[in-house]
Amino acid sequence: MNPNSTFRQDLPDTLIDRFRAGDLDAFEQIYRRFERPAFTLALRLTGQRESAQEVLQDAMLKAFERVGQFRGDAPFWGWLRRLVINEALMVLRKRGRFADAPFEEDAFVDHAPAPWIHADAPTLERALAELPDTARAVLWLYHVEGYTHVEIAEQFGRTVSFSKSQVARGTQRLRELLQPEPGYSPCLINAAGNAS
Repeated sequence: MNPNSTFRQDLPDTLIDRFRAGDLDAFEQIYRRFERPAFTLALRLTGQRESAQEVLQDAMLKAFERVGQFRGDAPFWGWLRRLVINEALMVLRKRGRFADAPFEEDAFVDHAPAPWIHADAPTLERALAELPDTARAVLWLYHVEGYTHVEIAEQFGRTVSFSKSQVARGTQRLRELLQPEPGYSPCLINAAGNAS
Protein backbone atom coordinates (compact mmCIF):
# COMPACT_ATOMS: atom_id res chain seq x y z
CA MET A 1 0.00 0.00 0.00
CA ASN A 2 1.26 3.41 -0.91
CA PRO A 3 1.24 6.10 1.78
CA ASN A 4 0.70 8.83 -0.81
CA SER A 5 -2.87 9.37 -1.90
CA THR A 6 -3.38 9.69 -5.65
CA PHE A 7 -5.66 12.59 -4.80
CA ARG A 8 -2.69 14.80 -3.97
CA GLN A 9 -2.77 16.87 -7.13
CA ASP A 10 -2.18 20.57 -7.27
CA LEU A 11 -4.56 22.47 -9.51
CA PRO A 12 -3.94 25.93 -10.92
CA ASP A 13 -5.93 28.57 -9.05
CA THR A 14 -7.28 29.78 -12.39
CA LEU A 15 -8.83 26.36 -13.06
CA ILE A 16 -10.50 26.29 -9.63
CA ASP A 17 -11.74 29.87 -10.14
CA ARG A 18 -13.25 28.93 -13.49
CA PHE A 19 -14.86 25.87 -11.90
CA ARG A 20 -16.35 28.05 -9.16
CA ALA A 21 -17.75 30.33 -11.85
CA GLY A 22 -19.62 27.38 -13.37
CA ASP A 23 -17.31 26.83 -16.36
CA LEU A 24 -18.19 23.36 -17.71
CA ASP A 25 -14.82 23.01 -19.45
CA ALA A 26 -13.07 23.55 -16.10
CA PHE A 27 -15.37 20.96 -14.51
CA GLU A 28 -14.54 18.47 -17.26
CA GLN A 29 -10.79 19.03 -16.74
CA ILE A 30 -11.14 18.49 -13.01
CA TYR A 31 -13.32 15.43 -13.56
CA ARG A 32 -10.75 13.89 -15.90
CA ARG A 33 -7.87 14.56 -13.48
CA PHE A 34 -9.66 13.05 -10.51
CA GLU A 35 -11.77 10.35 -12.18
CA ARG A 36 -9.28 7.53 -11.63
CA PRO A 37 -8.24 8.41 -8.05
CA ALA A 38 -11.89 8.95 -7.05
CA PHE A 39 -12.97 5.64 -8.58
CA THR A 40 -10.04 3.79 -6.98
CA LEU A 41 -10.79 5.24 -3.56
CA ALA A 42 -14.49 4.46 -3.92
CA LEU A 43 -13.69 0.90 -5.01
CA ARG A 44 -11.37 0.36 -2.05
CA LEU A 45 -13.98 1.65 0.38
CA THR A 46 -17.07 -0.06 -1.07
CA GLY A 47 -15.48 -3.21 -2.50
CA GLN A 48 -17.76 -3.20 -5.56
CA ARG A 49 -17.18 -1.74 -9.01
CA GLU A 50 -20.82 -0.73 -9.51
CA SER A 51 -20.91 1.02 -6.15
CA ALA A 52 -17.62 2.73 -6.89
CA GLN A 53 -18.98 4.07 -10.19
CA GLU A 54 -22.07 5.34 -8.36
CA VAL A 55 -19.88 7.03 -5.74
CA LEU A 56 -17.71 8.64 -8.43
CA GLN A 57 -20.74 10.09 -10.23
CA ASP A 58 -22.48 11.28 -7.06
CA ALA A 59 -19.32 12.84 -5.60
CA MET A 60 -18.51 14.70 -8.83
CA LEU A 61 -22.09 15.95 -9.10
CA LYS A 62 -21.91 17.18 -5.50
CA ALA A 63 -18.57 18.85 -6.26
CA PHE A 64 -20.20 20.72 -9.13
CA GLU A 65 -23.22 21.70 -7.02
CA ARG A 66 -21.22 22.64 -3.91
CA VAL A 67 -18.05 24.17 -5.32
CA GLY A 68 -19.14 27.47 -3.78
CA GLN A 69 -18.60 25.84 -0.37
CA PHE A 70 -14.92 25.24 -1.13
CA ARG A 71 -13.20 27.98 0.88
CA GLY A 72 -9.68 27.46 -0.38
CA ASP A 73 -8.14 27.20 3.10
CA ALA A 74 -7.10 23.61 2.29
CA PRO A 75 -6.11 21.98 -1.00
CA PHE A 76 -8.92 21.35 -3.48
CA TRP A 77 -7.98 17.68 -3.71
CA GLY A 78 -8.58 17.27 0.03
CA TRP A 79 -12.06 18.78 -0.27
CA LEU A 80 -12.93 16.54 -3.21
CA ARG A 81 -11.50 13.46 -1.49
CA ARG A 82 -13.74 14.12 1.51
CA LEU A 83 -16.79 14.23 -0.80
CA VAL A 84 -15.82 10.85 -2.28
CA ILE A 85 -15.29 9.30 1.16
CA ASN A 86 -18.61 10.65 2.43
CA GLU A 87 -20.44 9.24 -0.60
CA ALA A 88 -18.72 5.85 -0.21
CA LEU A 89 -19.61 5.63 3.47
CA MET A 90 -23.23 6.51 2.64
CA VAL A 91 -23.30 3.60 0.16
CA LEU A 92 -22.02 1.25 2.88
CA ARG A 93 -24.66 2.52 5.29
CA LYS A 94 -27.43 1.99 2.70
CA ARG A 95 -26.23 -1.54 2.07
CA GLY A 96 -26.44 -2.18 5.81
CA ARG A 97 -22.79 -3.20 5.81
CA PHE A 98 -21.52 -0.33 7.89
CA ALA A 99 -20.96 -2.26 11.08
CA ASP A 100 -18.08 -3.47 13.17
CA ALA A 101 -16.01 -6.08 11.39
CA PRO A 102 -16.63 -9.53 12.87
CA PHE A 103 -13.22 -10.40 14.30
CA GLU A 104 -12.73 -12.81 17.15
CA GLU A 105 -9.33 -11.82 18.51
CA ASP A 106 -8.78 -8.81 20.71
CA ALA A 107 -6.94 -5.86 19.19
CA PHE A 108 -3.21 -5.86 19.68
CA VAL A 109 -0.18 -3.80 18.78
CA ASP A 110 1.49 -5.28 15.71
CA HIS A 111 5.19 -4.55 15.27
CA ALA A 112 5.68 -6.91 12.34
CA PRO A 113 6.27 -5.51 8.84
CA ALA A 114 3.13 -4.57 6.94
CA PRO A 115 1.65 -7.73 5.43
CA TRP A 116 1.20 -6.21 1.98
CA ILE A 117 4.86 -5.30 1.41
CA HIS A 118 5.68 -8.48 -0.50
CA ALA A 119 2.24 -9.16 -2.00
CA ASP A 120 1.68 -8.73 -5.71
CA ALA A 121 -1.27 -6.60 -6.84
CA PRO A 122 -3.70 -9.43 -7.72
CA THR A 123 -3.05 -11.25 -4.43
CA LEU A 124 -3.51 -8.05 -2.42
CA GLU A 125 -6.67 -7.26 -4.39
CA ARG A 126 -8.18 -10.65 -3.53
CA ALA A 127 -7.21 -10.32 0.15
CA LEU A 128 -8.71 -6.83 0.43
CA ALA A 129 -11.94 -8.11 -1.15
CA GLU A 130 -12.24 -10.73 1.60
CA LEU A 131 -12.08 -8.18 4.42
CA PRO A 132 -15.32 -6.91 5.94
CA ASP A 133 -16.36 -3.54 4.46
CA THR A 134 -15.64 -1.56 7.61
CA ALA A 135 -12.18 -3.04 8.13
CA ARG A 136 -11.22 -2.55 4.48
CA ALA A 137 -12.41 1.07 4.52
CA VAL A 138 -10.62 1.91 7.77
CA LEU A 139 -7.38 0.23 6.63
CA TRP A 140 -7.45 2.09 3.33
CA LEU A 141 -8.13 5.46 4.93
CA TYR A 142 -5.39 4.94 7.50
CA HIS A 143 -2.60 3.36 5.46
CA VAL A 144 -3.17 4.80 1.99
CA GLU A 145 -5.04 8.06 2.40
CA GLY A 146 -3.08 9.01 5.53
CA TYR A 147 -6.06 9.71 7.77
CA THR A 148 -5.43 9.75 11.51
CA HIS A 149 -7.43 7.67 13.96
CA VAL A 150 -9.21 10.85 15.06
CA GLU A 151 -10.22 11.68 11.47
CA ILE A 152 -11.40 8.12 10.82
CA ALA A 153 -13.43 8.13 14.02
CA GLU A 154 -15.10 11.36 12.88
CA GLN A 155 -15.88 9.92 9.43
CA PHE A 156 -17.49 6.82 10.94
CA GLY A 157 -19.13 8.63 13.85
CA ARG A 158 -17.26 6.37 16.25
CA THR A 159 -14.47 6.55 18.82
CA VAL A 160 -10.72 6.62 18.28
CA SER A 161 -10.58 3.17 19.89
CA PHE A 162 -12.87 1.91 17.11
CA SER A 163 -10.39 3.11 14.47
CA LYS A 164 -7.36 1.67 16.25
CA SER A 165 -9.12 -1.63 16.77
CA GLN A 166 -10.19 -1.87 13.12
CA VAL A 167 -6.64 -1.13 11.94
CA ALA A 168 -5.10 -3.71 14.27
CA ARG A 169 -7.66 -6.41 13.56
CA GLY A 170 -7.83 -5.68 9.85
CA THR A 171 -4.04 -5.81 9.56
CA GLN A 172 -3.98 -9.15 11.35
CA ARG A 173 -6.70 -10.55 9.09
CA LEU A 174 -4.91 -9.25 6.00
CA ARG A 175 -1.70 -10.91 7.23
CA GLU A 176 -3.57 -14.21 7.52
CA LEU A 177 -5.09 -13.84 4.07
CA LEU A 178 -1.70 -13.06 2.52
CA GLN A 179 0.09 -16.04 4.08
CA PRO A 180 1.07 -18.62 1.49
CA GLU A 181 -0.88 -21.88 1.61
CA PRO A 182 0.87 -24.73 3.47
CA GLY A 183 3.13 -26.56 1.05
CA TYR A 184 3.37 -23.49 -1.21
CA SER A 185 6.75 -22.92 -2.80
CA PRO A 186 7.36 -19.93 -5.04
CA CYS A 187 8.32 -20.39 -8.65
CA LEU A 188 12.08 -20.12 -8.91
CA ILE A 189 12.23 -19.70 -12.69
CA ASN A 190 13.12 -16.20 -13.77
CA ALA A 191 11.70 -14.39 -16.79
CA ALA A 192 14.39 -15.84 -19.08
CA GLY A 193 13.23 -19.36 -18.16
CA ASN A 194 16.31 -20.22 -16.09
CA ALA A 195 16.18 -21.63 -12.58
CA SER A 196 17.45 -19.17 -10.02
